[in-house]
Amino acid sequence: MQQLTGLDASFVYLETPNTPMHIGSLAIYDPSTSPNGRLRFKEVLAFVESRLDGAWAFRRRLVRVPFDLDHPYWIEDPDFDLEYHVRHIALPEPGDWRQLCILAARLHARPLDLNKPLWEFTIIEGLDNIDGLPKGSIAILSKVHHAAIDGMSGVEMTTAIHDLTPDVPERKFDVSWKADTKPSDAELLIRAQVNAVRQPLKVADIIARSIPGMAKASTGLLSRDLNLPTTGSAPKTLFNRTVSSHRVVDGVRFDLDEVKAIKNAVEGATVNDVILSVVGGALRKYLTHHEDLPKKDLIAFAPISVRTEEEKSALGNQVSGMLVNLGTSVEEPVERLRLVHDKSKGAKALTNAIGARNLAQFSEVSPGGLMGLGARLYSRAGLANAHDPAFNCVVTNVPGPPVPLYFAGAQLIEQYGTGPIFDGMGLIHPVYSYNGTICVSFTADRDTVNDPERYADCLREAFEELKAAALPKPKRKSSSKKTASRKKAAAG
Repeated sequence: MQQLTGLDASFVYLETPNTPMHIGSLAIYDPSTSPNGRLRFKEVLAFVESRLDGAWAFRRRLVRVPFDLDHPYWIEDPDFDLEYHVRHIALPEPGDWRQLCILAARLHARPLDLNKPLWEFTIIEGLDNIDGLPKGSIAILSKVHHAAIDGMSGVEMTTAIHDLTPDVPERKFDVSWKADTKPSDAELLIRAQVNAVRQPLKVADIIARSIPGMAKASTGLLSRDLNLPTTGSAPKTLFNRTVSSHRVVDGVRFDLDEVKAIKNAVEGATVNDVILSVVGGALRKYLTHHEDLPKKDLIAFAPISVRTEEEKSALGNQVSGMLVNLGTSVEEPVERLRLVHDKSKGAKALTNAIGARNLAQFSEVSPGGLMGLGARLYSRAGLANAHDPAFNCVVTNVPGPPVPLYFAGAQLIEQYGTGPIFDGMGLIHPVYSYNGTICVSFTADRDTVNDPERYADCLREAFEELKAAALPKPKRKSSSKKTASRKKAAAG
């Protein structure tokens, strides 16, 4: 039995009927590479069952302390049922990209059952009318609660169910699984009392470890070696209001080599800076169309992994984050990239000075029951509509392998991300890189973004404009010699 950290538990407390707190992906596969040239559902079940030992989250479920007096615990589920977690469905007509996105959004909008292991895979067939995909392609929509994994620990689950070759090799995992007995309420309450006695010591330890970083940051700010990345709150937009229970999902794919070439237009810029500037350009276009573009730059929250090499396979979240400027007030694409890079560099310096891990550990002192009560009251009262947001959206990067992956022998073609939204922040951009491509996806509130295909087009247009402005134009061959020879031939 293992207790959740304060950060992991916060995703449980903050969940409401309109704001389920799971993350996931929409992965598309070509089954023609599998040993039989196609995948049957029985084969998928058998394959996933053979890989359950590869990740801790597969068979662990939550046990909550009565009245949320302490953080919940993970136990190995004694009633685990694989067929509950792996489902099978066909894409309705006409089976095109729009229909796939609609189905993915509907599935993603449904909360996970908190009384079972917190993940689901839905196998989706019928992707025969989508441009660029091989006939017979399938998709897998995955959902995993944020209490169980972050973007980096999610790589463990991805690794467990994927291989580097299509021949489905047998793999053994160094894990011995044994079901737990569910603890009684009395046992959980005794544990809560013991933890309550230890809490002041934990708070003192966290504050003591934070003081050097805070002092370093204060010194840097006073000497102007560091600058605050933003001033005050972010501007209010149509994304920053109370959200409904409905979702939209979409995404676009870019060539990673082109992204790397674009970053060279600004000295020191990174791939992340390019993606942030593309998101900024898309938001500028979209909000201009809806007559909602503020004069002040929009701000994104960018999660930062603080996971060490030793914690690579650990359950839960090891993340902090920083606020980055998206340059939505800047029309010229390269100038926007330059601004994003400069602001991001300053935000990273400040975060490094304080210590990203120190920031993450402050969640350990948050009272769980009060967090949940506050989230519910905040949602019911519609308070997100009454104040400016701390940030406008989330942009989270999940690095993937540069080589092809295979699920039960089927090659992964492309992968798009899905993520949680909540009151006051109705737009998240999961960014997945894989095998020479980078996919920028988004999940949003359907009542706010009822035209997701327009926002997807805005992402494409913003990328193409930045590429055209950043990359050198190919030199056209001079036609003067040809013209002279033609004139000479005509004269002769």
